[in-house]
Amino acid sequence: MGISIGLVGLGSFGSAFAPLFKSHPRVDRIGLCDREPERVKKFADDPFFKDKFNVRDAYASLDEICRSDLDALVIITQPWLHAPQCLQAMESGKHVYSAVPISSVPDGDEILGYCDRLIETCRRTGMRYMLGETTYYRSQTMFCRRQAAAGAFGDFVYAEGEYCHDIDAGCNLRQVAAMRAASAAGQEWKQVSRKYQSAGIETGPMHYPTHSTSGPVSVMKAHAVKVTAYGYRNRDGKGCAQADEITNEVALFRMSNGAAVRIAELREAPGILGQDSETFRIMGTRGSFSENRWFEIERPDPARLDLNNLPKPRVTKLTAAEMFDPLPPEVQEAFKRAMYRNEPIDEKDLQTRDFVPAGHGGSHPYLVHEFVEAVTAGRQPAINIWEAARYMVMGVMAHKSALKEGVTLDVPDWGDAPA
Repeated sequence: MGISIGLVGLGSFGSAFAPLFKSHPRVDRIGLCDREPERVKKFADDPFFKDKFNVRDAYASLDEICRSDLDALVIITQPWLHAPQCLQAMESGKHVYSAVPISSVPDGDEILGYCDRLIETCRRTGMRYMLGETTYYRSQTMFCRRQAAAGAFGDFVYAEGEYCHDIDAGCNLRQVAAMRAASAAGQEWKQVSRKYQSAGIETGPMHYPTHSTSGPVSVMKAHAVKVTAYGYRNRDGKGCAQADEITNEVALFRMSNGAAVRIAELREAPGILGQDSETFRIMGTRGSFSENRWFEIERPDPARLDLNNLPKPRVTKLTAAEMFDPLPPEVQEAFKRAMYRNEPIDEKDLQTRDFVPAGHGGSHPYLVHEFVEAVTAGRQPAINIWEAARYMVMGVMAHKSALKEGVTLDVPDWGDAPA
């Protein structure tokens, strides 16, 4: 017997995940929830959802769906709502999947408070929380975690992660902000945000750090202990909402394993630092990873050193297919059907099609599978709240340091997730 899941928030991002959650073999029933009825109707009328959706499971508010008997909720709403809505869901007896970040409000202390409350709620209620951090399930991160588990890096020395997302490039952040502002929740945020403005609280890109921090942290299995950071302030009012706002931040962390990590969150800097705008690099004493390449060397034994026959570093270029972890065959098949659901192909043609993980570097199907499996098995998800807090707190403390012109600050930690 499978589980039941309610999908809360059916906008553009939630719509990308709905077919995957519906298709998972361990999901028997889905609910649909959005405060804008036409979004619910779109999926309720879609024949693809009919086998797992009943009109009784259509909800117009979080309060309504929290009163249901669904096992878990997938919350993909506006970022400022994530934390309070996840708290409400867990208090109502629901496991939760939250879109990133944990919370997105200008006040770093409020974000830290949410981390504390989410962890306390998970402990007290026994409910599971998972953050839908896409970088965790990019192919590069999976490969590096396998290498780390095998000890192939040796001792970790240095890592860097970056999210270079200029406000006017690619997925245009001005358009994203406009779409959010046009919704009912967006109109509410306009009112809520004024309290931060009147209090003089200043946000920055480090308040959304998880795309850049999660790679190094999840691979090294280490957390930050100290940070020094600096910010760049916009000078002409064109790259952000107003002049003098922090649009770029760079931080250097000391980690619990002794390694140093550099994190860059850039919103007013066109171009990319490496081969990808959302990436990381990790260097160890015996192996390193950078730009889809694995570097390794076998150190010579000093007692048998032969200067005429020294080992040479080896470089292996990797494809995404080589780096991805495999999904269970039945899950892969179900997701493939979701991928091609709107194409006019027959069963024979479908069998010849390959399953290619898609969505933010191929991470979407892995995120869905991990949450469903964790809820089904009654275990902590890989990106549980203790893990997620480590990604988030790095950015919060980096921003605090940047506001103080690079003062070195301690980074709090809540420890590891309980078994």
